[in-house]
Amino acid sequence: MIVVTTPTGQIGREVVARLLDAGEGSAPVRVVVRDPAGLAPAVRDRVEVVQGSHADPAVLKEACQGADRVFWLVPPTPAAESVEGNFAHFTESLCQVIAAQGVERVVSVSTLGRGVAKNAGLISASLAMDETIAATGVHYRAVCPPSLMENTLRHVASIRDEGVWPAVSAADRVLRTCAVRDVGATAARLLLDDSWTGYADVPVVGPDALTPDGMAQVVSEVLGRPVRTRQITSADQKATLLRFGASESWAQSVADMMDAQNAQGFYGAAQPSTPDTAPTSFRQWCEEVLRPAAQS
Repeated sequence: MIVVTTPTGQIGREVVARLLDAGEGSAPVRVVVRDPAGLAPAVRDRVEVVQGSHADPAVLKEACQGADRVFWLVPPTPAAESVEGNFAHFTESLCQVIAAQGVERVVSVSTLGRGVAKNAGLISASLAMDETIAATGVHYRAVCPPSLMENTLRHVASIRDEGVWPAVSAADRVLRTCAVRDVGATAARLLLDDSWTGYADVPVVGPDALTPDGMAQVVSEVLGRPVRTRQITSADQKATLLRFGASESWAQSVADMMDAQNAQGFYGAAQPSTPDTAPTSFRQWCEEVLRPAAQS
């Protein structure tokens, strides 16, 4: 039995789809979801559903009964009073289940930056989560992407209507990216493979070596209209998040993440691409995802 958390999220949805596509003979899938109505009918009919939050120890205990594999993702929680506390709250529930119920393998979504990122907000919290889970002795794989291409969709209205892409990352430095589809595919492949043991990071880094300005040029070519980056500061980004209801802790954590990324370069040119786990190019993603979104 494979348990999937966040099955209606960007990455979790991809993981579920690939597990169900694996065909006969693959392990059954059980999902933990707050609102089962958010599952597509074709998915809901083929999985077991446990309703609730996977931060709730009782819910997670029920979901992991008889399961040997777990896909783990701490969901974005902009209202969290403490980012570190939120990660710890979720992770404590998982560690309790690992200790008590015989879960053998955990595949999580983490991040690049291990050994490099310092005081990096969300990045640091995610890396600390990995260490906590690995310390239980469970077989563990941390799927480690850089910046997700899908983050661009947050600015699709500005890109479409104004030809402007707000960017906190330094406009003239390489920013490594990957597509959500590749993160989901990598996680599903690991969940379906019962041969690996121990603890390891699995980088998922797309084939491009583009700066934000270079990415804007690709967007311009795909959309057939001029698009430019507009540099904003981490303070600007923090103010926007606060204006939209994020907690002080969440907004500051995002700002710290962006400042650390720019200063420490852990999503930059020094990170090699990983074509086996991340084949999708930024141009391909723009053609298949961004352009339809901009046209809708």
